[in-house]
Amino acid sequence: MEFESNCSLMKNTSASVAWSSKLPRGLDVEISHHPITLRCVANLIIAMERLNGGKGFTLGRDESLLNFLLESAVEVLELESARTEARSKAAGFSSKGEYECSFTDSENKCWVLNEGSMELHAMMLQGGSSYHKVHLNLSTYITPVPSETKARPVALGIKGSKLYLSCITSEGTPTLHLEEVADKEQLKSINHESDMVRFLFYKQDTGVDISTLESAHYRNWFISTALQQDNTKMVNMCQSATPNRFTTFTVQRHTKVGAEMDTTDLS
Repeated sequence: MEFESNCSLMKNTSASVAWSSKLPRGLDVEISHHPITLRCVANLIIAMERLNGGKGFTLGRDESLLNFLLESAVEVLELESARTEARSKAAGFSSKGEYECSFTDSENKCWVLNEGSMELHAMMLQGGSSYHKVHLNLSTYITPVPSETKARPVALGIKGSKLYLSCITSEGTPTLHLEEVADKEQLKSINHESDMVRFLFYKQDTGVDISTLESAHYRNWFISTALQQDNTKMVNMCQSATPNRFTTFTVQRHTKVGAEMDTTDLS
């Protein structure tokens, strides 16, 4: 019995021989190279209908055969689904390019490095003090599997140092930290399940040169700054719509750093 199928099949494998021994005389099994689709399952049912002359299945051998085929198809679908999920989890973030930039919040406060406390502070800079503004090397990443967000994964390193922004928990709350990365090659490729994901942020463009930075490790937590009147200088994490916190930043690009700067991500 032959019927049309979009599946790529191989015959006479050990698996097909094992299954064929369980089928009624005259039927054979072919194992697909590719994931079984619902179309293939439908083709199996159509083939069985044709075998019975279009009269429908009757109780007994035909019904047992149909159940056997359907159960086998379901097993294959479940196995392939598990493999696809495992591949998705194993897939990582790969560094694509890098450029230099700086950030200012809605009150035009700049990020400044407080070397004593190893913290980033948001401060108003005027005149000759602008040299205190932190410049960052922003690395862009791609991922081989579709992401649930359209935002671009990025890593943020302070120019001229080995310090990178990371999001980790402190007393149960995600907080922004500066961590020294001795070997930057560790950031070239990051596994989805690795704790190195703490260095990644989803950069979502919300307007011309305006972006948010969401932690890839702790979703719905964003890099933010406080209102000037709050006298809280530290740049830290907060959840979206947290009162008195700014989560959108103007991104000013400076010079190209990497050899493969992504020209589609001009924010």
